[in-house]
Amino acid sequence: MVSSMTAFARREDSGEWGHAVWEIRTVNHRYLDISIRLPEELRVLESDVREHIAARLKRGKVECNLRYDVDSIAGDFCVNTKLTEKIIQASHGLPVNDPAPINPVDILRWPGVIDKNTPDLERTGKLLIALLDRALQDVLDNRLREGEKIGEMIEKRCALSLQQLQRTRDKIPEIITSTSDRYMARVREIGVELDSGRLEQEIALLSQKLDVAEELDRLETHINEVKRVLAEAEPIGRRLDFLMQEMNREANTLGSKSVHIDTSNTSIELKVLIEQMREQIQNIE
Repeated sequence: MVSSMTAFARREDSGEWGHAVWEIRTVNHRYLDISIRLPEELRVLESDVREHIAARLKRGKVECNLRYDVDSIAGDFCVNTKLTEKIIQASHGLPVNDPAPINPVDILRWPGVIDKNTPDLERTGKLLIALLDRALQDVLDNRLREGEKIGEMIEKRCALSLQQLQRTRDKIPEIITSTSDRYMARVREIGVELDSGRLEQEIALLSQKLDVAEELDRLETHINEVKRVLAEAEPIGRRLDFLMQEMNREANTLGSKSVHIDTSNTSIELKVLIEQMREQIQNIE
């Protein structure tokens, strides 16, 4: 099961306890990197929030923000008159010529002037964590939808890679024969008499060097492993990335052993397909 590391979710709810909005953004990252922003009065929930995120997400950079407003809580609020008086006195003492009149609304916005009702952390915390879990589920659903598309793309590239391997396998006997004939023709052009046994031995050694069946077999094994890993339920990004490295190494070896345009083209096509898969795999959890 392929899961992307890119997703966004927003969950909002309100009641007599207040109004809350969770926003979660995730992008690709080598490990799980969690960044949490909570209102100061709810910082006590940070460890619970981190645990809930880590239980659902295994890789990616996660930005989790909570906006919480208690203004909607039923009941009156109180004005801290002592703090208000100090603010007014401090403003009059400022060395400003012809100061503008003090706006009462600006004073009410000052932190601590309005004593808001303090939320019941035990009850409110449970409601906020439940809302967080719903947002996390949205993130997981979004990741799976995008991951499904990525998986389909990788499977198509795997199928194209297997076609390249089979096409090259079918041409190996022809490539070896044509290369051997070309060397024999060159020997005849030079006009040098060589021992037939020694010549056959050299041709056999040349054919052995030209045989890339081992590289093709390893590439096919890696491709089949990629297809198998795509169906696993656990995070698969790192294993797929390793397989891409191994496939690229075999494709390079295939190109270095090539003395024929067909095998050279196969090496190039495989490296293009591998790079296309690797770019997408960087975003898989």
